[in-house]
Amino acid sequence: MSSSPLSKKRRVSVSAADPKSASNCSSVNSLRTESPATPANGMAKNGNEAEIDEGLYSRQLYVLGHEAMKRMQDANILISGMRGLGLEIAKNVILGGVKTVTIHDQQVAQWVDLSSQFYLREADLSKNRAEVSQLRLAELNSYVPVTAYTGDLTEDYLQQFQVVVLTDSTLEEQLRIGEYCHCKGIKFIVADTKGLCGQLFCDFGEEMIVFDTNGEQPLSAMISMITKDNPGVVTCLDEARHGFETGDFVTFTEIQGMQELNQCDPVEIKVLGPYTFSVCSTSGFTDYVRGGIVTQVKMAKKLKFKSLKDSLESPDILTTDFAKFEQPPQMHLCFQAMHDFLKKNSYLPRPWHQGDADELLNVCKGLNEKASPCQHLEKLDEALIRKMSYVAAGDLAPVNAFIGGVAAQEVMKSCTGKFTPIMQWLYFDSLETLPEENEPQLTHEDCAFRNSRYDGQVAVFGAAMQERLSKLKYFLVGAGAIGCELLKNFAMIGLACGEGGQLTVTDMDTIEKSNLNRQFLFRPWDVTKMKSETAAAAVKQMNPSMRVTAHQNRVGPDTERIYDDDFFEALDGVANALDNVDARMYMDRRCVYYRKPLLESGTLGTKGNVQVVIPFLTESYSSSQDPPEKSIPICTLKNFPNAIEHTLQWARDEFEGLFKQPAENVNQYIQPLGRDTKFMERTLKLPGAQPLEVLEAAFKSLVTECPKCWEDCVTWARNHWQMQYNNNIRQLLHNFPPDQVTTSGTPFWSGPKRCPHPLEFDTHNPLHMDYVLAAANLFAKTYGIRGSRDAGQVVEVLKGVKVPVFTPRSGVKIHVSDQDFQNSSASVDDSRLEELKTTLPSLEALSTFRMFPIEFEKDDDTNFHMDFIVAASNLRAENYDIPPADRHKSKLIAGKIIPAIATTTAAVVGLVCLELYKIALGKTKLESFKNGFLNLALPFFGFSEPIAAPKHTYYDKEWTLWDRFEVTGVKPSGEEMTLKQFLDYFKNEHKLEITMLSQGVSMLYSFFMPAAKLKERIEQPMTEIVTKVSKKKIGKHVKALVFELCCNDESDEDVEVPYVRYTMR
Repeated sequence: MSSSPLSKKRRVSVSAADPKSASNCSSVNSLRTESPATPANGMAKNGNEAEIDEGLYSRQLYVLGHEAMKRMQDANILISGMRGLGLEIAKNVILGGVKTVTIHDQQVAQWVDLSSQFYLREADLSKNRAEVSQLRLAELNSYVPVTAYTGDLTEDYLQQFQVVVLTDSTLEEQLRIGEYCHCKGIKFIVADTKGLCGQLFCDFGEEMIVFDTNGEQPLSAMISMITKDNPGVVTCLDEARHGFETGDFVTFTEIQGMQELNQCDPVEIKVLGPYTFSVCSTSGFTDYVRGGIVTQVKMAKKLKFKSLKDSLESPDILTTDFAKFEQPPQMHLCFQAMHDFLKKNSYLPRPWHQGDADELLNVCKGLNEKASPCQHLEKLDEALIRKMSYVAAGDLAPVNAFIGGVAAQEVMKSCTGKFTPIMQWLYFDSLETLPEENEPQLTHEDCAFRNSRYDGQVAVFGAAMQERLSKLKYFLVGAGAIGCELLKNFAMIGLACGEGGQLTVTDMDTIEKSNLNRQFLFRPWDVTKMKSETAAAAVKQMNPSMRVTAHQNRVGPDTERIYDDDFFEALDGVANALDNVDARMYMDRRCVYYRKPLLESGTLGTKGNVQVVIPFLTESYSSSQDPPEKSIPICTLKNFPNAIEHTLQWARDEFEGLFKQPAENVNQYIQPLGRDTKFMERTLKLPGAQPLEVLEAAFKSLVTECPKCWEDCVTWARNHWQMQYNNNIRQLLHNFPPDQVTTSGTPFWSGPKRCPHPLEFDTHNPLHMDYVLAAANLFAKTYGIRGSRDAGQVVEVLKGVKVPVFTPRSGVKIHVSDQDFQNSSASVDDSRLEELKTTLPSLEALSTFRMFPIEFEKDDDTNFHMDFIVAASNLRAENYDIPPADRHKSKLIAGKIIPAIATTTAAVVGLVCLELYKIALGKTKLESFKNGFLNLALPFFGFSEPIAAPKHTYYDKEWTLWDRFEVTGVKPSGEEMTLKQFLDYFKNEHKLEITMLSQGVSMLYSFFMPAAKLKERIEQPMTEIVTKVSKKKIGKHVKALVFELCCNDESDEDVEVPYVRYTMR
């Protein structure tokens, strides 16, 4: 996912930057945001001198960064109102890691609260909601003290907080506290939900500085040309678009010639094209020669907020759904009218009560008549106001999850200056979930309170819908962050909580410490337990009626005996909570095959998306895909890196090539004594020079580099350091000297090619010692040799190591481009290959020998894995004068970590469960459903109708991906259809001549098949052909096979047709 391409607003001046140069490219009056250097241990201190626990907060740190986390750890937060919405906000803020959280409530728990307040039990009815919730909230994060307060919110009490959040409060209370907070510089948030509608208001004071508006990594590009002009035009290398936008600020480094730009303060640019932009006047500068890097600079932005009182009369409203563009002003008025209604009647409009809806409408009319000209609405949307009245008494977990996730992110913005706040109102609704005008309407009797834990939901959808939800059978795939939030929502809405209902959740992972920051069903004492079992047990505490079964299976072809036809056919739907595309696509195919609805979602930092897949209505998840990730060219990695991403990928490849693959190859070589008798045979069949490479590596591992003791491992590490950071660089410079020019006369070392320099080993250099210590320990581990952390002892060993003298050789081929690499035909030294086959140790001599391959694990800071990666990458970066990366950034890139934060997950899952309501209600119109995309950092929300399933035709028959040919392969007599009968069936029944027929990767029939093979197969039963061609038995759990067809119609033209479901049992 990527952020939405919203145009940036021009930055507001904050303070004058000190001029650093005499050039006329000095920056405009702006505040540049600088990130202080990270301490050597990668940890940071908060206001209480407590360290940030990177093991716990690692995924969130990649969203917020250390500086924002430190600011957040100084914030005391008050959250008033502990119904479902207040609890949701508190949960997310506590997980985020603020200094303290105080929860406030003066009311006791009632039945209606249980529909979304997941920390209340039936036994807690009539107890204070804050006091009951405090104990359970305090378990979420041991670093965040949680206090319950049940007194009045006096001004003296409020002054201790940096942020105050009000939920479930009166308008008078909001205005009183809002005015005080605005005057005292306390950040103030109002959040409210009424059934299917939500409201959010932010006031962060007269002057708030946002240090980072979007959270994106600063862009950079390599320069190919700068003109001497007014303004100067910068042209970037055409390898990739620069990605800048007009109004961005940039700095320049490494420019040869035109040195004035290298010392320049951040300068504002104007984009001219995908590879060009203009800067200030460069006409008086020295001539540009070559090179240079331009880097985007984050500029702080100053914001001013109106108080609640002023903002009520003149609202600025953020649009959440452009299809409902006219609704927010109407909702703004209606929410105020509900406060008046409540004040007059002491209750909100009753569920689906016509008289109350009439009264609320009249209140709205009265308020609109008194409204100022700028707020006066020309026409009231009476249908909208009535719907809001019907559901006002409702309390829905999914709506609270969405508004609560967004509100909690605003809390974090207010105390960190990270990301752009909501300016200043947000309104949201999912009223399309209610019955359409032409559908049977609900009545007050259908939705009246029943002293049930589902009263808040019955008030919106009625008792019949509740019964339907309780009987659903759902499959939840994944129990990570999204899975935990889904389970919580399922428990609250009563999914699979009645007779006949069943929820199956599967996840094969165990709980790790880093999960605790957002997978809120888990606690520190759950670490190493299975996610699915622990999560299932946790939601059973929330709703004891839930019928949930936990599995520890990976979904895929290997588990189709478990998740077979009977399992899928019994389901009402599937919800994905997965973290990889392959598993998502597999589940998508299963849902299309079994024609089951699929709820798909994902997050990436503050970004999230929701997709709903409905049989016979929408396209499937696999119908559209993101473009593939851009890969790094091999030659860039091997010889010409120019970014830290290149050196980190090189270090990861080093790790695999040194500590995993050789050990695996050796173990396969010595396994003939046990199982694998074909290692040598398979190796010799590998293409190109691979057989020689594999056997050379095995020979090194078993003979020339095989260590006998720890000291040998240190010697190996020192020699390997010399080869990678000195010898190989000297050889590269021998082939391509620093002053070499190409045939066109341009310097070879220019553009993306950075000229390297060799390093000289120094035991006093911490980075050099880090490398040797990590590499030696990892190398030792692959041989089962005990390692050591004693750096002093390693230094003593190094004193005795004699490093072989290296002299660069002529005739060594170094590929300059991937095309060059692919075109080169590697010559294989057959004599050396034969020599290796005979000189490798005999299997008998290795009868007790074994190596231990190492699987890379990024999250264990004691295993030397990240120590090696950081040292190896930064040493190579030093070779090429690339700025190094600290451990935190290195782990993100090398470990391919997906940044994550609880707020986004909560908001996304709220949207997922609103779509689940629509599925349970049996909605059949495309426009009833909503795919969603959000980016809480911007903030941006986008909703759209799902894309309809594309339609195809053959003859006059229309079909989509949801259609198929149903063929019953076995006659009542028990006799199975032969290939001839199958071909004839399509010719006679569908007027289609099959030209090719396949099952999976097996070709069963083709028109160009040799006559002898066709004669052999034509009278064979279909399943017999499948078994013979695929060389696999058909499992007893398989009821039907899928066949793919290529067909011609009667005019001998190719036609696209659906697949075949061939039933055989």
